[in-house]
Amino acid sequence: MITGELKSKVDRIWDTMWSGGISNPLSVIEQLTYLLFIKRLDELHTRDEHKAARTGRPIARPLFTARQNALRWSRFKELAPERMFETVRDRVFPFIKSLRQTGDSDAGSTYTHHMKEALFMMPTPRVLANVVDQLDDIDMADRDTKGDLYEYMLGKIATAGQNGQFRTPRHIIRLMVDMTAPTPKDVICDPACGTAGFLVAASEHLVEHHGDRIYKTPKARRRFHEGTFHGYDFDTTMLRIGSMNMLLHGVENPDIRYRDSLAQADLTAAEDDAERYSLVLANPPFAGSLDYESTAKDLQQVVKTKKTELLFLALFLRLLQTGGRAAVIVPDGVLFGSSRAHRTLRRILVEEQKLDAVVSMPSGVFKPYAGVSTAILVFTKTNSGGTDHVWFYDMQADGYSLDDKRSPKPDNSDLADILARWQNREAEHKRARTDQSFLVPKAEVASNDYDLSINRYKEAQLEDVEYDPPKVIMARLAALETEIAKNRAELEALLR
Repeated sequence: MITGELKSKVDRIWDTMWSGGISNPLSVIEQLTYLLFIKRLDELHTRDEHKAARTGRPIARPLFTARQNALRWSRFKELAPERMFETVRDRVFPFIKSLRQTGDSDAGSTYTHHMKEALFMMPTPRVLANVVDQLDDIDMADRDTKGDLYEYMLGKIATAGQNGQFRTPRHIIRLMVDMTAPTPKDVICDPACGTAGFLVAASEHLVEHHGDRIYKTPKARRRFHEGTFHGYDFDTTMLRIGSMNMLLHGVENPDIRYRDSLAQADLTAAEDDAERYSLVLANPPFAGSLDYESTAKDLQQVVKTKKTELLFLALFLRLLQTGGRAAVIVPDGVLFGSSRAHRTLRRILVEEQKLDAVVSMPSGVFKPYAGVSTAILVFTKTNSGGTDHVWFYDMQADGYSLDDKRSPKPDNSDLADILARWQNREAEHKRARTDQSFLVPKAEVASNDYDLSINRYKEAQLEDVEYDPPKVIMARLAALETEIAKNRAELEALLR
């Protein structure tokens, strides 16, 4: 967990760049991303140097040659501000933009690919030197510290304005990851990855629960770093930030690529991701509308619509392997929309696939940026049905206030209960429709036109209220009137 001292250090760095003339919060974190990347390259090279010293063997694929030593963080941080500025601007930035991966280098081609569009925006030597000194003062040797630091900086993007749309609350992401419980065998995808929050949380889950298997052999390590995590986005800034987020959380070379997930494209066999993934985790864009002509034809064959939230559901089904599972966030309209496209997709999930759960979330979860009510859909791709009962949960609280402030309220959260009940769903058969969670048979869902709104199935619990007989109430009123008259007479006597 990021400490108050670390927060204050990050805030000071942020203020330094802000007062130095970089007023766009997204630009601030971009520049910090590049500097952290440069620092990370030096850390990786230093690690390889120590390994070479222990083994007596030269570094197989050094990140820095002897002639490039001056480009390392540990070297240029000692320079005077003007020399440092020239070195970083004229030598270090061109270096990271041209750096190419060879074999399984720790640098990772995904980072260097996205760094090609990096722009050096530090306004003055003094600002650069100040930021470098402050970043160097932060001990980021611990993997969790690096991750929490970066998450805090991403949070500052969200609090600064409209860019908050790229972030799903971290505790909601963690719930979805825990519900799907990734294993080292999974191939995980987020086709609207933004800052890669879902992929980061999945990597944390794997390290926590399967760390021994991930790092058991060189082959297992390479699979974790290069073959497990896949993300698409069509915002190059988000790709750079997402790639760096993964690196700072210990994943060296994830597959994070530029792609408009819903667009029609001529994909080669190598690029076609149909039925490639065993787990999809996503919070796709809501309320968008696309032209039929620009939308992938195979998605239109599943459901004829312009709505992005429906097209993304069709995409998830295309990306998943048979037996693959998904946990995705959708707006409430997907659950009960009456259009043909809405009904078709819900029927597909219930009848042709295996719909496991619908977790209804309160409308304040995404405040202050959106007040729309949302839900988590959890389903498994079978192509042969399998839905028996659908598990519904009515989330009332997520550990934060549901107003624009989103103040922490750790004692008011349903998340632990959701996970516990999800992991013991057999016991949910005994739950009544008046409870917060319950199971609904598939036949009942089908008879309701595949409506997945929890309010369709939840029963209100009416409490009996007993009132006194009218004569008793009238007698009580008479007694009160007598007492009032008596008190008034006493007051009048005092005023004579």
